[in-house]
Amino acid sequence: MSALILIVEDEPQLAEVLEAYARQEGYRTERAADGNAALTVFRAAHPDLILLDVMLPGRSGLEVLKAVRAAGATPVILVTARAEETDQIVGLELGADDYVVKPFRPREVMARVKAVLRRASQLLGDSEDRPLRVGSLEVDRRAVAARVDGQALSLTPAEFRLLAQLAEVPGRAFTREELLAHALPESDALERVVDAHLASVRRKLDAAGAPGMLRTVRGVGYRLEAAS
Repeated sequence: MSALILIVEDEPQLAEVLEAYARQEGYRTERAADGNAALTVFRAAHPDLILLDVMLPGRSGLEVLKAVRAAGATPVILVTARAEETDQIVGLELGADDYVVKPFRPREVMARVKAVLRRASQLLGDSEDRPLRVGSLEVDRRAVAARVDGQALSLTPAEFRLLAQLAEVPGRAFTREELLAHALPESDALERVVDAHLASVRRKLDAAGAPGMLRTVRGVGYRLEAAS
């Protein structure tokens, strides 16, 4: 069955255009015009990906994103009229997988949809059987799961890809460019996106009892090492 895309957009004409292009690509679609309706459809339909406008009546797109992330790792692409880098970073810190800025070409949006869905399916289809272990951290690429002393970490798909990449070679310093190419290869996201995602990963590791594992290497990027 084709992927189900939830389009959350309060401008009817734009929603119709996105829906038409999505269906042309073979996707099934659901639509919502405000934040509350979006969460209702999300909980009932279990979409494979959400195209989420940030500026919505009532509950904002960022509030919707928080609720979606609290429920799981459904891929989310933010659609925003705000081109400021800080707004994009806030959305990514909250767990968005990618973003597009209005005005945009619908075909560009569909290309992002394909890329994010492909990355999600690659995670699920990872053929690596052996979990990666770094100290108390276990990264299971086959199950798309990470645990600290058996305690599961709730990671977004992008966060999991970054953590898995770092865990591949513990102690090696990866540049932001290397990590960005691995986590969001088709995106035009800035390298600061890596900082946003890994700040979230660091908070989750710290909360799970593994402080100090994720280290910033000044002038280079990041490395992962067993906590001392």
